[in-house]
Parts: sequence; structure tokens; C-alpha cells
Amino acid sequence: MTLAIVLVIAAVLALVFILRVALSRSLQISADASLAGQIQPMDVAAFRNLIDPAEDHYLRRRLPASDFRLVQRERLRAMANYVQLAGRNAAVLVRIGQEALTTSDAQTAEAAQQLVDQALLLRRNAAVALLRIYVALAWPSLGLAAAPILDGYERLNGSAMLLGRLQNPAAPVRISATW
Repeated sequence: MTLAIVLVIAAVLALVFILRVALSRSLQISADASLAGQIQPMDVAAFRNLIDPAEDHYLRRRLPASDFRLVQRERLRAMANYVQLAGRNAAVLVRIGQEALTTSDAQTAEAAQQLVDQALLLRRNAAVALLRIYVALAWPSLGLAAAPILDGYERLNGSAMLLGRLQNPAAPVRISATW
């Protein structure tokens, strides 16, 4: 009995380790291009539609249970892509903010610190949200909490634009696509 418990605990720990490595690699950025060029704009309106509980409720009412689970899994995969994109953009903005911290202008340094703090928080929240999404892929009826990612991404967008205006008023940084 004790051996079975030890094996179960070891398996759970191994699974957590594998998921952590997979999530951290999915949120990494490459170092070979310019930082601002690595930011990929995200369609916030489409992401907002994916996480809308009213949309989920509508689909649940209109579709048979088996069809709803299939549609929900596709929506979860799309949601995971948006969360990964938000995490990668946050990683780029951390590096941009860290470079801007060395400036002698106090207002720019303060905006850079705010950007770094918000981007780090968003990266952490994105990793947690990805884990929850992957769990929900196995059980599509579980509720999700990806709304903090959207809220954090919108705050991060404002901070990135502020820092961009302070550093170069002619070319602000945009991390959201507007349609």
C-alpha cells in the first residue's frame, strides 16, 4: 500500500514537472530579432468573445452535449493560443522594460518599472491559465478563469503605449489589434 502511494505521488510530481517545462517553453521568446519586432498584435475582441460566459451559455443551450464538448474543446485550443501569445508578448515587454530601466529620465524609468511588473504578473497568470485550459480540455464542462489574462493584457497594452510614447513619441508600441 505504501509503495502504491509513493508511486502515485512520484507520477503526479513528474506530471507537474513536465507541464511546467512545456508551459515555460511555450511562453519563451527568441533572441535573434529586435524586441519590438517580436511583439505580435492580439485580436482582443476575438479573445473576449472566447472567454465570454454568455457565449458559453448560449452554446451549451443550443448544442447537444456531445457537440458542445467538441466545440468547447476547439474554443479551448483557440483560447490557449491567445494565452500563449499574451505570455510571449509579456516576455518581450519584460525585456523592453528592463532595457528602459537604465534611462536617466525618472518618468520613463517609472513607466518601465510599471511595465515590467505588469508583464511579469501577466506571464505568471498566463502559465496558470494555460494549465487550467489544458485541464479543461480533458473536462470541457469545467469553468475557466481566463478573464484575468484579458484584463492584464489590456493594462499591459496601456503601459507599453505609455513607455513607447515616453521613449519615442512618433512610434508607440502596440500589442493589440484593433478591428
